Amino acid sequence: PRTGVEKGVFQNLWQILSKLSVEIRDFDSKKEGAESLILRLQLIAECFRSLRNACVQCARNQSLLRDMGFIEVSAEMLEFLSELELENTDFLFLLVFPALRCGIQFLGNLAVGNQVCKDDIWKHTFPHLFLKFLDHIDEKTSAYCSMVLYTCLDAEKVGDIILIEEVAMKVVSLCIKQPELDWGVLIVTQHFLKSFELVEKMFARLNNQERITLLDLVTAQLGEAGEATEESGIPVRLAEFIASCFEEHCKAVLTLVSDSSPKHEEALTVMRLLDILCEMTSDNKAFMDLQNYSELLKTTVELLKEVHFLGKANRNIFTTVQNFSDMGAPSHPVVGFKAQLIRLIGNLCHNNADNQNKVRELDGIALLLDNCNIDSNNPFISQWAVFAIRSVMDHNLQNQEVLKGLERRGVADDSSLREMGFRLEDRDGQLLLKPVSKETQ
Repeated sequence: PRTGVEKGVFQNLWQILSKLSVEIRDFDSKKEGAESLILRLQLIAECFRSLRNACVQCARNQSLLRDMGFIEVSAEMLEFLSELELENTDFLFLLVFPALRCGIQFLGNLAVGNQVCKDDIWKHTFPHLFLKFLDHIDEKTSAYCSMVLYTCLDAEKVGDIILIEEVAMKVVSLCIKQPELDWGVLIVTQHFLKSFELVEKMFARLNNQERITLLDLVTAQLGEAGEATEESGIPVRLAEFIASCFEEHCKAVLTLVSDSSPKHEEALTVMRLLDILCEMTSDNKAFMDLQNYSELLKTTVELLKEVHFLGKANRNIFTTVQNFSDMGAPSHPVVGFKAQLIRLIGNLCHNNADNQNKVRELDGIALLLDNCNIDSNNPFISQWAVFAIRSVMDHNLQNQEVLKGLERRGVADDSSLREMGFRLEDRDGQLLLKPVSKETQ
């Protein structure tokens, strides 16, 4: 059993590693032969492998190895190994990489369930080892490094990363390079997203592909929490930041009216921001303060106007298409964009009289009615339009009067609503959206 390993065994390992660390640091390929390096690298890997295995679910060995100084000597060894200058690249894959992997795994196992070890490892490895190994050419080395980072992280250590956000950016890059790797995803969703300040600093420096990846992880975290959105750990300030980013960048979508536009990735970023805002405002109490975010509704209604009018001006990706054989490519960034804008308007107006009034003041009621038709480029747009109209009309007599006026002038033809099983009904001066009965069809 691991707990039965005598301290003397570990002392011998410490002496061997310490001696090897100096030899690797001072190694000169011009003066020493390859054979001596091979033996040293093999011995280093075996030492780390033994230490790695000794720490598994063994608090006694963890504490003993920490007290003996293994963290310091291991961190130094990993640093020296990474700086080895070798002409023969086979040495890297066959000898150096296995030593690196085992050494990093040892630090990870040493940290599991042991706060003192976590703090000590952080002290001796942050940020230099993470900056060096999170994007290492050996995928297993970078994966194991992310495991160490995840195991050590807590709120205080995230504060350290805020000061050196390059570490956070390398984690996002790792999520792109190794999407199947859980550690990178968990670092972002369970730690980074809880820090508004860190996400704000990262977002300013990330390219569009990295931003899309980060926003996809926000979406995944919201979905993981389900209805209990407050359990997502995403702060309200981050929700407000996402809203401000949408306001700032949303016009990028308009450039896609030209097929030759080079800004598809920027438009995808805007689409992700919109999708997140729709999820956050879907009656999730934690984020319903977004209804009071003054410019969000105005930006959304005005953007819907521009997109709608562009689609009517000439045939382009924003043009309503009712023939499914003529629809745009499903992967096009703006497929579903108008439907999501309308969904967000409905969410922001739900049980909110101020926003209902703002839609009326922005001439948004007729705009919503004009989007009740089926559009193969915007799945479910007619359903979201019905929902938004209901949200805008609910207990708002002024908006109902506007709708009745539009209907009298023939602007609000309810034939599209009837096709979906709804009709407009004037009852005691209030305009109601009612399901069509079999008798009235």
